Amino acid sequence: MKILVPVKRVIDYNVKVRVKSDGSGVELDNVKMSMNPFDEIAIEEALRLKEAGVATEVIVVSCGVTACQETIRAGLALGAERGILVETTTELQPLAVAKLLKAVAEKEQVQLVICGKQAIDDDANQTGQMLAALLGWPQATFASKVVIADGKASVTREVDGGLETDEFTLPAVITADLRLNEPRYATLPNIMKAKKKPLDIMKPEALGVDVTPRLKTLKVVEPPKRKAGIMVPDVAALVDKLKNEAKVI
Repeated sequence: MKILVPVKRVIDYNVKVRVKSDGSGVELDNVKMSMNPFDEIAIEEALRLKEAGVATEVIVVSCGVTACQETIRAGLALGAERGILVETTTELQPLAVAKLLKAVAEKEQVQLVICGKQAIDDDANQTGQMLAALLGWPQATFASKVVIADGKASVTREVDGGLETDEFTLPAVITADLRLNEPRYATLPNIMKAKKKPLDIMKPEALGVDVTPRLKTLKVVEPPKRKAGIMVPDVAALVDKLKNEAKVI
């Protein structure tokens, strides 16, 4: 069984995001970039399935600029066998990414796609669901536990009311939640080995996919700065301010 794991290059979660002075987007120059944390969880789950003998190969795929090769190499250093970069300088939106992943999944004849539930830059939480719809495969989102056996998947997922367990037949799409696992760290020997692992580069045109953006970002602004808090002498003063100033009671 082949597992495809999409990974996205995003601003590192430790970096404070800054908006460009012209409001056209966020500042990316000289900013540390890394793999989307939810995608790291997806890779870890795929690797665990391979180590358990359930899967035979883990393929990491990314869509975007040339620098995304670094993100793919990071996935290869964790233990994936091959990498694929769908290279384009066009701004990729969730539907375009889903179409590209569909083409790659069909080309590679994978039986399972595990992706992060969302990316921490746009927080769209759409690509996995769109991919499953395009492929016509069953899906389970927000997975906190995955069991694969006898061509079927049993997925425990987090819902508003608690936990829900779904069972379906492969092929399928699963999106990983935060509590699915704890990603491993890449060792130095594996980082060196990753440099020699195969990484194929293809273009959206070669996959027959039109990635023209359907949405246009008009302006990006920072959220308003939070006002400093104040100290009140007693409960009566607090109630007065909540009633007359904040007008919440």
